[in-house]
Amino acid sequence: MHVSQSLAEWRQRRRTISSGTVGFVPTMGALHRGHASLVERCRRENDVVAVSIFVNPFQFNDPTDLVRYPRTLEQDLALLERLGTDEVLFPSERELYPCGFRFRLEAESLTGSMEGRLRPGFLQGVMTIVLKLLHLVDADRAYFGEKD
Repeated sequence: MHVSQSLAEWRQRRRTISSGTVGFVPTMGALHRGHASLVERCRRENDVVAVSIFVNPFQFNDPTDLVRYPRTLEQDLALLERLGTDEVLFPSERELYPCGFRFRLEAESLTGSMEGRLRPGFLQGVMTIVLKLLHLVDADRAYFGEKD
């Protein structure tokens, strides 16, 4: 399993994956059985399994929630290795948001329901980071949990 801690490193690694299918599981870490089931499915259905670990600050409208969010990188990496993950993307906030959160997706019709109603900015943060990660990973398939 290879862990890319920078976007430049990931882009170089991605260029070496030229054949077979790539599956992608985006996460914020603190992995649990639900994440494991997504990685297992991804492993069954693809030649290469890529997982991202990024705690996205722009989907937390309460700064204390962001600070309290569990960060369990060592345990997460150990689990991903046991599950047969090939590639892990672990970028920094500065790399993913070099201009801060000035550029983001908006979905006006969604922001007034579910999490969008209770957590202003949440859906914009989620949609923006997912779009960025999908473009970076350039996967054939992506796997999301039921709540996502």
